[in-house]
Amino acid sequence: MLHIAIISGSIRTGRKSHRVAKYFNNYITQNNLATSEILDLKEFNFPIMEERLINLTNPSVNVKLFSEKITKADAVILVSPEYNSGYPAAVKNAIDVLVKEWFHKPIGIIGVSSGNFGGINAIDQLQTILMKIKASPISTLFPVPNVQDAFDEEGNAINKEATDKRAASFLKELLWVAEAFNKMK
Repeated sequence: MLHIAIISGSIRTGRKSHRVAKYFNNYITQNNLATSEILDLKEFNFPIMEERLINLTNPSVNVKLFSEKITKADAVILVSPEYNSGYPAAVKNAIDVLVKEWFHKPIGIIGVSSGNFGGINAIDQLQTILMKIKASPISTLFPVPNVQDAFDEEGNAINKEATDKRAASFLKELLWVAEAFNKMK
């Protein structure tokens, strides 16, 4: 069975995008699609990157653990909020600290915002960055507008039927790409 790492990209107090990470973790488990785990950047609490992991002489335990979990994952779901038409520094920091771990890693990007556009600017920027580092972002997007009205604190979708339908399509492509890449290893 495939394993999916779900990166929860907000470290802010009162964050709402973590609800979406919880939703996907629950959805994957409940539908027996893969194994999954949330990699919460708030819990990892990385220092600002001074150097990539491969060049560090004494990396932190959390940076090494994050590297191991990304390496182990067959695919990654990156849940990123959008702040001021971009993604947060914590997400960029987590991406930049690794190198080889991202190579040909299938990644599904979820953009989250409290406004009407669902983090589409952050998604666009992240696709460009991830392709630059030779990761493999999938083409199916999952923007979440008005997140405060779309998910409760526990990650339950308010409009479950519509959200589940979108999630099924998003995950179908991510899992297909992950399976294809596994066959090429």
